[in-house]
Amino acid sequence: MRFKLTPRPLLRAAIVSSSLVFTALAGAASAAEVSLYTTREPQLIQPLLDQFTKDTGVQVNTVFVKDGLIERVKAEGDKSPADLLMTVDIGNLLDLVEAGITQPVDSAVLREAIPANLRGADNQWYTLSLRDRVAYVATDVNVDAIHYEDFADPKWKGKVCIRSGQHPYNTALIAAMIAHNGEAATEKWLKGVKANLGRPATGGDRDVARDILGGICDIGIANAYYVGRMKNAKPDSDAYKWGEAIKVVRPTFAAEKSKGTHVNISGAALAKHAPHRDDAIKLLEYLVSEKAQSMYAMANYEYPVKAGVKLDPVVASFGELVIDPLPLTEIAKHRKQASELVDKVGFNN
Repeated sequence: MRFKLTPRPLLRAAIVSSSLVFTALAGAASAAEVSLYTTREPQLIQPLLDQFTKDTGVQVNTVFVKDGLIERVKAEGDKSPADLLMTVDIGNLLDLVEAGITQPVDSAVLREAIPANLRGADNQWYTLSLRDRVAYVATDVNVDAIHYEDFADPKWKGKVCIRSGQHPYNTALIAAMIAHNGEAATEKWLKGVKANLGRPATGGDRDVARDILGGICDIGIANAYYVGRMKNAKPDSDAYKWGEAIKVVRPTFAAEKSKGTHVNISGAALAKHAPHRDDAIKLLEYLVSEKAQSMYAMANYEYPVKAGVKLDPVVASFGELVIDPLPLTEIAKHRKQASELVDKVGFNN
């Protein structure tokens, strides 16, 4: 019997070729990645994502979608590369769920880290960090405790600063006011706050501190984490001077049943057609770990959702945060009413 021998050069080429194919396939199989679609500025969360990759080997591909997140994911359909969807404001997060572009995540890790009123009862969304809506008070004004309702007190006429009533941070607060006190009382309150404005409802939260320093206002409503940024800014910067001009007082609602401060959130949900589902859940669970929550607290000055995490010293100086126990989903039900009331009373005019 005669055998046909393969020439040595061809044999070597075949072996090398097979080896390359195997190496490529092995590399493809081992390359773990997650695609994160986020409406948050990427630099705010990039340190957390870099640390996740370092700890797990899973690469995070971040896609910043400033506007039209829902429309983009819907247009991509079941071929969407999105694994995790991240946004700020409870209303925006619930919009993702209502649009049908998310799926539930049943995770003991997430349930243990996140209180029930800060996650979806259907496991469709989870809070990652908190943003408490507080009072900025001029340092020479004697106020150590205040209710949100007090911003309509005539004693503050011409002394209140706030950003647009239609900004999600404020519509969420107004929605919470409706949930606590009813629509009629909230309309009266909004009219009272408008009458007390020291300048039009415009600008951003840091502008509230700026205008308190400038003597335009004595008091205002804004998010606490901006104070962390201002007070940690360079000492010769304008931002630092604005931060030093104010103190933070955490308001509560006057209702007997509520002893907590209103918070909004940043949060995330698993995309409906996530191609890397397991690694996306791994990232979601990582973001509520003590390490990641500490990074939220120290880098962004946001309040961690996980209890017991060390705070930035500036944020810690505000005292204990007692959260309004009203479920965020209950507040979100009144978003449309809140927006309509802002227009009805001409709050931004």
